[in-house]
Amino acid sequence: MKRIENFKSIIDKYDIIFFDAFGVIKTYQGLMPGIEKTFEYLLAQGKEYYIVTNDASRSPAQLAESYHKNGLSVITSDRIISSGMLTKEYLDLKVDDGIVAFLGTPESSHYIESSGLHTLPVREIDSSNIDKVNALAFLDDEGFDWCADLNKTVNILRKRTIPVIVANTDRAYPVSIHDVGIAIGGIAAMIESIIGKQFIRFGKPDSQMFMFAYDMIREYRPITKKQIVMVGDTLQTDILGGNKFGLDTVLVLSGNTLAKDADNRITSTGIVPTYICDSAVVDLTGFRF
Repeated sequence: MKRIENFKSIIDKYDIIFFDAFGVIKTYQGLMPGIEKTFEYLLAQGKEYYIVTNDASRSPAQLAESYHKNGLSVITSDRIISSGMLTKEYLDLKVDDGIVAFLGTPESSHYIESSGLHTLPVREIDSSNIDKVNALAFLDDEGFDWCADLNKTVNILRKRTIPVIVANTDRAYPVSIHDVGIAIGGIAAMIESIIGKQFIRFGKPDSQMFMFAYDMIREYRPITKKQIVMVGDTLQTDILGGNKFGLDTVLVLSGNTLAKDADNRITSTGIVPTYICDSAVVDLTGFRF
């Protein structure tokens, strides 16, 4: 594990950079201050970059648009690899018909609808259609009543033996410099423990997420894992997932992992990044484009 002062030195070592989104590129207040310099440098050096995210709340096009609105137009939809894309692939292969019930916003159901399946929010499932529910997806922590709809979810899954997909494995996300909010992965884990069934999870730290991205890139260029680095703010997802897949990893201290906690968390979890850096913002002092 090596401490890095300037993220520029990370970019210089690798051909492809995988970035987590929340806590790395953006925060609860918007874009990470100065992150546009990182992408300017990436473009100047001819480096490839992808946003590898557990955010299944919106489609890649909608996620890209959110960056554009904040002035970061270089993140286009083809640069976003979301756990929702793996959810779509699974549904295409494993669920032929019927209803896919979901917890999340209407926007988050994009992935299910793009598979040609009929979708309904959990709140609209009742005795007239429960027998047609052939899958249930946890997509986002917003867009439903936490009390009524979570209770309904528990009872749907008690009555129906169906695949349950967790499209975002994150259990929490930072909402301020000191506080976190409960993410859909945390909600799914609670319900999983209540009903005693194992759900299907997509996203980091699962290696399938990284294989999906790796295979996509190898379709148009030769690449090895040594040429890729994963940058994230969370040990249990970004860093563990990158390590398991055989990538070098960078833990940035701008999101879920605070500088004062980093050493203790690394020691207690045994999850060791290749590098630690304060943020993914490059210092271009003295550099000319």
